[in-house]
Formats: sequence, structure tokens, C-alpha cells
Amino acid sequence: MKIAKIEQFFPRKRTRLVKITTDNGLVGWGESTLEGRPKGVVGVIEELADYLVGKDPLRIEHHWQHIYRSAFFRGGPVVMTALSGIDQALWDIAGKHYGVPVYKLLGGAVRERVRVYAHWGIHSLTDEGLEQAKTRLDWLRTMGYTAFKSGPGGKWRGHEPPAVIDAFVRRAYLMREWVGPEIELAFDFHGKFTPGLAIEICRELQGMRPMFVEEPVPQENVDALKQVSDHVPFPIATGERFLTRWGFREVFEKQAVAYIQPDVSHVGGITELKKVANMAEVYYMHTMPHCAIGPVALAAALHVDAVTPNFLIQEQIDASLGYGLLKQDWLVKDGFIELPTAPGLGFEIDEREAQQWIDYEEELGGEFYYDQDGSVADW
Repeated sequence: MKIAKIEQFFPRKRTRLVKITTDNGLVGWGESTLEGRPKGVVGVIEELADYLVGKDPLRIEHHWQHIYRSAFFRGGPVVMTALSGIDQALWDIAGKHYGVPVYKLLGGAVRERVRVYAHWGIHSLTDEGLEQAKTRLDWLRTMGYTAFKSGPGGKWRGHEPPAVIDAFVRRAYLMREWVGPEIELAFDFHGKFTPGLAIEICRELQGMRPMFVEEPVPQENVDALKQVSDHVPFPIATGERFLTRWGFREVFEKQAVAYIQPDVSHVGGITELKKVANMAEVYYMHTMPHCAIGPVALAAALHVDAVTPNFLIQEQIDASLGYGLLKQDWLVKDGFIELPTAPGLGFEIDEREAQQWIDYEEELGGEFYYDQDGSVADW
């Protein structure tokens, strides 16, 4: 069996897919979404296709090592996202070749279903904002979610006046009031804050007992991240922008956070996500893989979640459940997704929907995200 063809598609906003076809007709799908840098990933996958076509698709670790180590400059988000999508597709092929779900090739499941959390929040205290939040919460409750994540929204400077901070804190406590003490609430700060402001806001939130705060500061400075963790009495999380086990090493060694959030479409695919999760276990850190893109990425993450003893919960957004790209959406029941049983990654894709190429729109801020004074703002 040899790789015969590699194709790419952009069927939805924030959903870019790679399809690998073998000479005996097996097809594997992966997700290579990288918000803000789509053309770069397309180019890398085209280059990698020159190497992969004609090769045995089952030599997954060998191909991973070649792609990562063959060039003088290793890694980076563009290359690792391309590698991640390819790696997922190769695992999909392997599972189909052997006739088993991918998690059975990774050592077998340690759980029967995967707990997920949804995105929900009160983003405005106006009547309209409160009504929108209530309507969405009522809908999400039909699927039995027991955890939700929100964020402060907007553009934050190095420090803000009490009115700005207090408005966010009021929304957070109102969320707690609405859902009660049985539901877990988390907040994603998107790396917007300085350590001092992050600590100040976290201390205001501690009375409502967050499940975690994600990316309180930008990811580049692990010591700043640890400074926040050391001054906050509840878990801090990070990881969606860290790449490979080498990228996570300092976070582990400094015990900078309680939870890590590697993304299966950026960290290096299924192959590397499992290695990162295994490293985290040594440091008593749980995994909460990031996934704010499409359903193929969610599928890949579910298989690693299934075999990870130190897994806590999986991020999932509405679009990652299917969004018309799968013939059968991922089903959330009582806040969990059952493990796939079909061979490979466990979904059947609607190829007519998937094999599209929509016009690109700016994602995650990019060149159009500025502060009031005209300076660049963090998304």
C-alpha cells in the first residue's frame, strides 16, 4: 500500500482539511486549520506531498520524524500544523487498514466516553445580552453539559479602570448564580493580560471557584505564567500555542500550570499529542486538549483522550460537532461523547460538503485588530 494522492480543502471558516488517498483506495482525513496563516500551511503540505506520495502510509512515526527533522529549521506553527493534519490522516488510514478505531492502535481506551465542555458566557449585562445568554444556556442544557468556558472579550490594556474589571467580574458571578455549584465554569483570557492584571482579576474571581483560567498571559514567557499560578488559588491552564514536547518541556519542569491544552492540529498531530500527554502525567498535570476548529480535529483529539490516564476534559465548539461536514454529527449526551467504534478516526465525511474551497476571511484579529490609540492589540 502506497500513498497515491494528497488533497486540501477549505469547506468552512476555520476548517481546513487534508485528504490522503492510497493506491488501494483507502482514504484518510486530517485537519490542518491554522487561523491567520492559511496560505502558509497549504504551501507546506504541497511540499510535503512531494515526499509522501509513493511512501507506505503505515510508517507514521518514521514520516513524523522525517518531516520534523529533515529541514535545518524545525517546527513553528505553520510546519507543525501541516504535519498535524497529515499525521491525523495517516492514523485514519491505519485504523481503516487494520479495521479498528485509532485508539485501539494507541494502547486501548482507559475510558468509555469523553467529557467535553461548551463555550457559553454572559457577554453583556443589557436585557438583550442576558436574554441571548439564557437562550443559549437552555439549549446547551439539553445536551447535559457540566462545564462551560467563557472569556472577558474585547481589548484589554496593561491595566484597566475598576469599572471595566468589575463589569467582567459581575458577569462571571452571574454565570455562577445561573448554573449553580454543580456546574464548572472556566475563563479564557486569551493571553491578553499582564501578570499583575491577571492576578488582580483572578483574585476577584476566586469566590466563584473557577475550574481554571486559560492563558492569563502570553505564552512566550513561562516564568510570567508561573508567577500568575503562584499567586492564584485555583488552576491555571495553557498550551494551545505550544508546539511539540520540546515546547512544553519548560512548562512541565517549572510546574507553571495545573492543566495543559495542546491542540491536536498544531502540536504535531495524534502522534505528538499522546507523547505530550504522557510527559504531563509525570508532573501530575491533566490534559484538556484545545479544539476550537472543525470536526476532524475533534475526532483526532477524542482518540488520544480515550487512551490518556491523566485526561480531564475536552474543549468542543458547536462547529466541531459536525457542522454539515459529517454524515452523522458527534453527539453530546450528559456532557460526554461516546468513543467512536468505526475503523480509523470513526466518522464518515460528506465528501461533497468537504471538498470545497471558500474565500478566506481574516481570523483571530490579524492585521485589523487595533487598540483605541492605534497600537496593535492582542486578540
